[in-house]
Amino acid sequence: MKKVLFVVEAFGGGIFTYISDLANELCNEYDVYIAYSFRDETPVDFKKYFNNKITLIHVDNFTREINLKKDIKAIFELKKIAKKIDPDLIHLHSSKAGVLGRVAFLGRKMPMFYTPHGYSFFMPNISRKKRFMYKEIEKLCSLSRCITIACSKSEYEVSLKITPKSEYVNNGINIEKLNKLITSPNESEKGNLRVATLGRIAYQKNPKLFDKIARAFPNDEFIWIGDGDMKNVLTSRNIVITGWLDRQSAIRKMEESDVFLLTSRYEGLPMSLLEAMYMKKICVVSSVVGNKDVINKENGFLCENLDDYINVLSRIKSVDTRKQVEQARADILQEYNTESMAEKYKQIYRKYLDDHSLVLKRR
Repeated sequence: MKKVLFVVEAFGGGIFTYISDLANELCNEYDVYIAYSFRDETPVDFKKYFNNKITLIHVDNFTREINLKKDIKAIFELKKIAKKIDPDLIHLHSSKAGVLGRVAFLGRKMPMFYTPHGYSFFMPNISRKKRFMYKEIEKLCSLSRCITIACSKSEYEVSLKITPKSEYVNNGINIEKLNKLITSPNESEKGNLRVATLGRIAYQKNPKLFDKIARAFPNDEFIWIGDGDMKNVLTSRNIVITGWLDRQSAIRKMEESDVFLLTSRYEGLPMSLLEAMYMKKICVVSSVVGNKDVINKENGFLCENLDDYINVLSRIKSVDTRKQVEQARADILQEYNTESMAEKYKQIYRKYLDDHSLVLKRR
């Protein structure tokens, strides 16, 4: 079998779910290797999420932040890993792995792919100068032979401004696995609402806006499933912070909610949103790249500001939203599922592996 090496610095949250589901789908057709690092949100029992055919390799020097010394060491680690495995193709996941991987594997002739999962230059909490620098780094790295595979249509449109060597495959969730965790996709009941979100409590997820929304609905319960360095801004008395939970417990909390609320400043295509749609939760999300690719007036609500969120949540208490949640679930079944996602990746991999083989034969 052909060997696939995934390089994943952001081994937590939605990317972890995405990687584990995709790797498990691919491992019957490819020998899958995953070079990873730990994040605070990496499950303690992370190995149990992967088929035993998959080889996991820890990268000691991966860090979330820029650290020149460690980044250089990580590049040499990746070179050593690739030399030992001798993969037939490499797939880099997240901006940090995308930069370091494209430097580490510069000059290697096998097909190489990169999925940003939300470009770093989307981050509004950094200076304009830094965003410009990140974008220029992406443009410079795109000069390599690497093909970008965006995880949503909007991310794909952004990627085309960086490089014409782009494809896109929508994120998808593993429905079979999710069905084993949920008891029933209950419909929302009117009255007091239980509003939940899931993810790292960080600037990207805009916890300050989440707190303001909660304050506008003091009689409703707001649940943040996760943890992070900005949890101190969630001060409204009706907010419950669960901390990081195992997957079963996190899904249970989602089941108990009526509304899935996402106040993100930027996204790739969040797995938690796709899962909420399948679980028939009313989805109220920020109108940003990723979110707006899957949510529309037929299956949920897009919001631009605090007033939008307040108006939508007030409306949800009095209107029938059954058609929207049914449509959201239908969209997941048709398009945003792991089987569909994995098949599209296989098609792309085969295409470039075949092209690579033809080049080698001509030589």
